[in-house]
Amino acid sequence: MESNKKYWKGLEELQQTPEFVESSKNEFAESLPIEEVLNEAGLKTVTPRRDFLKALGFGVGAVSLAACQKAPVQKSIPYLIKPEEVTPGVPNFYASSYNGYGILVKTREGRPIKIEGNPSCILGEGRLDAVAQASLLDLYDVSKLKSPRVKGEDTSWDELDKFVRAGLSQASGKQIRIISSTINGPSAKGVIADFIAKYPNTKHIQADAISYSGIIQANQSSFGRAVVPHYYFDRADVIVSFGADFLGTWISPLEYNRQWVKKRNMASLKNKKMSRHIQVESGLSLTGMNADARIPVKPSDESLALLNLFNALGGAVPAQKLASPKAEKAIALAARELSAAKGRALVVSGSNDVAVQTIVNGINSLLGSYGTTIDISNPSYQYTGNEADLVTFVKEANAGQIGAVFFLNSNPAYTFPNAKEFSDALSKVALKVSFADRPDETASLCDAIAPSPNYLETWNDANPVAGYYTIVQPTINPVYNTRQPEQSLLLWSDNPIKNYYQYVKATWEKNILPQAGLTWRQLLQKGVVALPAAAGAGATFAGNVGGAAQSIVSASGALNKAGEKTLQLTLYPSVAIRDGRYANNAWLQELPDPVSKVTWDNYVAINPKHADELGFYEFENVVVKAGDRSIELPLLFQPGQAKGTISIALGYGRTHAGKVGNEVGKNAYPFLVFQRGTFQGATSVEIERGSGRNELAQTQTHHTFEGRNVIQETSFKNYVSNPHAGSSKHGEHKDYDLWPEHKQIGHSWVMAIDLNACTGCGACVVACNVENNVPVVGKDEVRRRREMHWLRIDRYYSVQAEGKSITEEKELEHLEDDFENITVVNQPMLCQHCDHAPCETVCPVIATMHSSDGLNHMAYNRCVGTRYCANNCPYKVRRFNWFNYWNDSRFDNYMNNEFTQLVLNPDVTTRFRGVMEKCTMCLQRIQAGRLQAKIEKRPLRDLEIQTACQQTCPTNAIIFGDANDPNSEVRKALGNERTYYVLEEINTKPGVGYQTKVRNTLEA
Repeated sequence: MESNKKYWKGLEELQQTPEFVESSKNEFAESLPIEEVLNEAGLKTVTPRRDFLKALGFGVGAVSLAACQKAPVQKSIPYLIKPEEVTPGVPNFYASSYNGYGILVKTREGRPIKIEGNPSCILGEGRLDAVAQASLLDLYDVSKLKSPRVKGEDTSWDELDKFVRAGLSQASGKQIRIISSTINGPSAKGVIADFIAKYPNTKHIQADAISYSGIIQANQSSFGRAVVPHYYFDRADVIVSFGADFLGTWISPLEYNRQWVKKRNMASLKNKKMSRHIQVESGLSLTGMNADARIPVKPSDESLALLNLFNALGGAVPAQKLASPKAEKAIALAARELSAAKGRALVVSGSNDVAVQTIVNGINSLLGSYGTTIDISNPSYQYTGNEADLVTFVKEANAGQIGAVFFLNSNPAYTFPNAKEFSDALSKVALKVSFADRPDETASLCDAIAPSPNYLETWNDANPVAGYYTIVQPTINPVYNTRQPEQSLLLWSDNPIKNYYQYVKATWEKNILPQAGLTWRQLLQKGVVALPAAAGAGATFAGNVGGAAQSIVSASGALNKAGEKTLQLTLYPSVAIRDGRYANNAWLQELPDPVSKVTWDNYVAINPKHADELGFYEFENVVVKAGDRSIELPLLFQPGQAKGTISIALGYGRTHAGKVGNEVGKNAYPFLVFQRGTFQGATSVEIERGSGRNELAQTQTHHTFEGRNVIQETSFKNYVSNPHAGSSKHGEHKDYDLWPEHKQIGHSWVMAIDLNACTGCGACVVACNVENNVPVVGKDEVRRRREMHWLRIDRYYSVQAEGKSITEEKELEHLEDDFENITVVNQPMLCQHCDHAPCETVCPVIATMHSSDGLNHMAYNRCVGTRYCANNCPYKVRRFNWFNYWNDSRFDNYMNNEFTQLVLNPDVTTRFRGVMEKCTMCLQRIQAGRLQAKIEKRPLRDLEIQTACQQTCPTNAIIFGDANDPNSEVRKALGNERTYYVLEEINTKPGVGYQTKVRNTLEA
């Protein structure tokens, strides 16, 4: 039978066919035909073979063209003339900065695809948290504005400039305000100062949604320094925290995670040294989960307990009666511990009350903490806002005194407790300009929006801590028609320097680089500058202790006298969403809350026993009321929540965030109370049954491990006497092998995870998502247990009964301590890459198989989706693609359009519907490391290859490497006396070993 196929002799013949010419016209941008592309490149239409291969074999999307066009194009244009610094398939790295932390941005063919920590950063030391990892997705956010707007209509920058200049001219007789969150970059501060010099009636108001002005004002009155101190948790032998979630969200959690673990990790335990951490709080926090001793109290008792601690240490305040006898006993023990560790102790509080922070200052002064664990000479500039100025602005605007206002990285129409009061006041201002990247809650009320580019598209700098500076340099030109706010302010103030890049460079070359001994080029390569710190010294405390104590007693009494039917509410920022600015990030919305494992929602957390007494059921909607303020949210039973209290996360309930973040949860900011000069998050509320039920999307609903060999824990006292405490097998029995032995004569890739270092922050989960193109599935799919995370963090509750060891858990349903006094262990769980893998024996098509270097591989094209492997996996770490999640508009993610697919890692294939997937130990990184070593003709170096989870972990809890290398770090870790393997008794021979959790428990 004659074939209808047509054959061609070579590429030269093919490129001349009508089909190829027509295909080329359709492939390349309509406004730029292929003939013009070739002619501009100096090539003929009929190209030589080499140039034709360039066109045929390599093309880049809209983002890559952002370097030469103002608006993104929708079709590919090839690299006919390759940029010198770009080699297809080889990544480029650029040093930049995110929220003051030094970062390295990995780009491929002109598009950023991954962010890592900069090892030169003194705050993160090469590590990143979940928020920084996920920030990459914001670059490709399709909800952002594509061009400037005036009066709701798209316009040009020239027209917007004319509009703003006219408004500034008309506002000359009134006040002008620039409202922003904290700005610490020297260049941005300089631009604002220059603008104020041009318009002297201007005032810069800095107000943070999550405020630390209570600390700043207390330090002003106590030491004459209006600053947030720089804390050093790694210098403290005893840490007592009153509601400060310093491992989760408080001030600088990435830095504090790194510090906190240094006295609790493998090296510290090997030397028989471990700090003691005591947490006093009402709602269970990430920090509370990791504490050695946790004391659940009501918010009213939290501040009273602080007074009692001050009194026990010798402070001149009267002792207060606490509702909980356990809390009184624990505070007395904490005072004893702190006294024994003077000069090596640290007390912190998460309260924004000036009086509370004044007492904290008094306690730390008694303990000799200033100059050791607290540095007030080299303070933090990460939060410098004062919300009292924002309250004053609302009054001035209502009085008609404000002629113009500019909003920079600020959204008070959403975060201000009384949103209607703010919007009414704003309507009386003639010129309202927002620099938001989208029409958010505040920008939508403004006359003009001058959209700001993503930080990956900008020049800027930051000064997060005294003496430490980071540079922000673009990794790509603005994708949309955006402009930096600083650039706009330079133009509107007729600054002699019109270009912000030149302004940043001039600022550094004049003020910073000479001190650092660096050139501008060296700075861009290094990314950070650490100047010599000022000598740390003690501080003379001069706070009004008597007045502060009286204020605390009065405020606590007001909370307690509300009545038996009222509950005390605590508001807190979510670990992932923070103050709400990250609400439109799908990776963060689907990141399980480290405590509750809830995704895509906020909720009312309540003690299970107390909810039962009130007659409420889990997941039913309840109405929370405080005066004329109310919201309706589902109820979540949360062990560890103090009785008589509830907790609600801030940052949800956005209405103008974007496709992902709109209408997710409810806005709890209205419950903030402005009193004694600050916004405070503890108040009395009532709850009543609402309408209907809302089943929350949780990734873990089973809280105990039923006595199986899953979690091993012990006390520090037991560990010192017996280093093998807690790590023994459950029962002795003979092992029988049903599988042939796998001999790894080359490499043997394994992993060690230290449970004592893992805090459960979730940074590894997001890093894995970014690196391996793990899709987001949305709330409904998570409800169906179809989340796709390759790496999860399991959270287990346990309780220590009187006279029993810490490992003798009781079923939570039978606890008699009101679900308050619990301990928590976090355990990262991923594919264990078993030598005797149960999944491999049941796969009918051999889609899952064992490699010669100890890894369990997946051949996606071979998988037919029987799911036998998932059913046979005792660790439940395999994920099944029910749908094409990454390319389906039904799911709440950014992978379902041609633009945001540019965030995908080209080294990892996207999986399709009907196949099984799981952790690969970042096989693409292993291959890249091998190739580099082969090119350089050398063996692989230890830790040269790092998995994505390992590289980002703030506490270095994860170590990956070659077990066949006797000097490798992973082999040393797995040889530690605390090492055990999960479900070791079933003889799957996992390739992932865990180190026993050790707690420095508070001895009575």
